[in-house]
Amino acid sequence: MRYPSQTLEKLVAAIASLPGIGKKTALRLALHLVQDKSDKASVLGNALSRLKDEIRFCIHCHALSDTDECSICQAPSRKNGVLCIVENIRDLMAIEDTASFHGRYHILGGLISPIDGIGPADLNIETLIERIDKEGIEELIMAISPTIEGETTSFYISKKLAGRNLRLTTIARGVSFGGELEYADELTLSRSISARIPYKMGT
Repeated sequence: MRYPSQTLEKLVAAIASLPGIGKKTALRLALHLVQDKSDKASVLGNALSRLKDEIRFCIHCHALSDTDECSICQAPSRKNGVLCIVENIRDLMAIEDTASFHGRYHILGGLISPIDGIGPADLNIETLIERIDKEGIEELIMAISPTIEGETTSFYISKKLAGRNLRLTTIARGVSFGGELEYADELTLSRSISARIPYKMGT
């Protein structure tokens, strides 16, 4: 596609570099921003420029935050002793949308996947173990997508925690095997959290 403006071409290329956005969608969004009479483009540009400088990772759960501690970890209303481990921030947000969980979270930052070169050392597993020992966690909910990688990760974590006085549970199988947690509907995910079951190695 030939562009009448190099600036427009660069904007389209930048938008199209985002996951899930093709060239046509990128062009439509770029043209909308250019032709919009409000200050939408300026607001968006300002938000993007502040992104790298102001957003950080929570020192406890590794969620995105504006301060060293995220709002969830700071909230006094959150139930102590119950920790829900998830793969990424999208899964955390999916569970939060159900309003059925009132404990705290720990984001792994991925799943063990040898074929992709991702091992335990690449994930936030050591900090998870430190939190369990330091915070006196009584129950650990493995809210991990029921995929091969998810099962491998859950099994590894359970082995690392063997011998501790800790209740290990996993979300009920309202979420089908091979499904992604972030794509589950709120009702199914809510029931899966509420009806969690004891985790058994090899299941």
